[in-house]
Amino acid sequence: MTVKLANQPLNTINADLTLEFVTPQQLMAHPQKELLVRAGFKAEAEQSCTLHEHRLMVCGINEFSDELFRSAAANAIKTAMNYAYTSLKLAQYGQTHFKALIEGIVLGSYTFDSYKSEPKPSSLVEVIFSNEDTNGSDEDTNDLEKILAQSLIISKATNFVRNLVNQTPYDMTPQGMSVVAQSLAKSNSLECTILDVNGLQDEKMEAMIAVGRASIHPPRLIHLSYKPKNPKKVITLVGKGLTYDSGGLSLKGATSMVTMKMDKAGGCAVMGIIKAVSELELDIEVHAFVGAVENMIGGNAYKPDDVLRAKNGKTIEVRNTDAEGRLVLADVLGYAQEKVKSDFIFDYATLTGACMVALGPYTTGVMGHNEALKQEWITASEQSGEYSGILPFNRHLKKLIKSELADVCNVSSKPYGGAITAALFLDNFIDENMKEKWVHFDIAGSAYTESAWDVHTYGGTGAGVRMTLEWMMHSCK
Repeated sequence: MTVKLANQPLNTINADLTLEFVTPQQLMAHPQKELLVRAGFKAEAEQSCTLHEHRLMVCGINEFSDELFRSAAANAIKTAMNYAYTSLKLAQYGQTHFKALIEGIVLGSYTFDSYKSEPKPSSLVEVIFSNEDTNGSDEDTNDLEKILAQSLIISKATNFVRNLVNQTPYDMTPQGMSVVAQSLAKSNSLECTILDVNGLQDEKMEAMIAVGRASIHPPRLIHLSYKPKNPKKVITLVGKGLTYDSGGLSLKGATSMVTMKMDKAGGCAVMGIIKAVSELELDIEVHAFVGAVENMIGGNAYKPDDVLRAKNGKTIEVRNTDAEGRLVLADVLGYAQEKVKSDFIFDYATLTGACMVALGPYTTGVMGHNEALKQEWITASEQSGEYSGILPFNRHLKKLIKSELADVCNVSSKPYGGAITAALFLDNFIDENMKEKWVHFDIAGSAYTESAWDVHTYGGTGAGVRMTLEWMMHSCK
């Protein structure tokens, strides 16, 4: 679907369908009030009504805010895609809301039908924004073009991540993720380094090797780099890329194994972020590291009671092989800090079901030592349209991952605060000089959905992409 801007009044744009957003108060003065009310339309949030004889779709919105415009636009475009119309037009609702409307349309229109034998494409192929505001004034076209270009890059990067997450474990193996990374590097002029098992052994990344040992698809460490001239900041991103997680010998239940293709969402997110950064041409040097691994069972699988030595030399007592993502991240974090001296390091992982228990299925858990930095991310999350919440560290929870055999245990001794104790485990693999510059994002709840909500359809959501780009564009000036 093409989204474009027309420098002309709305009524002169040739399109099959006009989209309007109306509050309950505005409904009372609407020219088609009688027909709309007769159809049961009350302008409630996300309620829509299409007057086909007038080629008009009206969508309810409680108030003019980015969050509600984004959600309403997504709902409207999903409805319009079910019609036979090929084009849709709409006016501006103030320049400040333009980005939210674009994101609602691009993200809301996302479909993933690669595995359908007979895909059913929508007839709707074009969305046209007028530069004319609903009050009849004209918005600055140059400013609108910049917002459109930026918003399309961010939205398409989010959909790029959704596509990767939605691919099956048969198709998207660790090697498959490497191929995607190499292709991305070529198309976006990025540097790309990939380590195979021999490379991981040379780097003494025993924990990551152990997790992937029982799979016929050997692990890969992916490092993508974007290096502009004279960058203002250097940022390291680390993503958990479990292309499939069976739980290992601590085998998951059958129902828990379904959707485990989403366990690579953190690795996919960092690739989507660096894709957008390079296309936005931000003055930030970005390094994206992905630990791509498959956690399976077999005679050579790693076991509960094993003790593994991580990249930074610390030893880990394994008490549950389903707590594998943190083992992979332990090594990748160590490798990333050794290879790149950065201003900040952020990791993204579908790490714990406990984060969903704490924050619900829509919200990313934000953890780290730097309170001011975490608050910056909460703000960036709100402004981008993602949801996040801070889960606090404390010294008593840290005691729960103490090991009598090794330096640290990979799971807590008590079934409480699981998202926080997982992050505190990762803290063991953050260098002392980076403690205040590190933030951990648990996207276990926010990265995948089995029911549509907001701008999201079934499957991967691209969690982390929009909020990270928002933070970068406003905090790395």
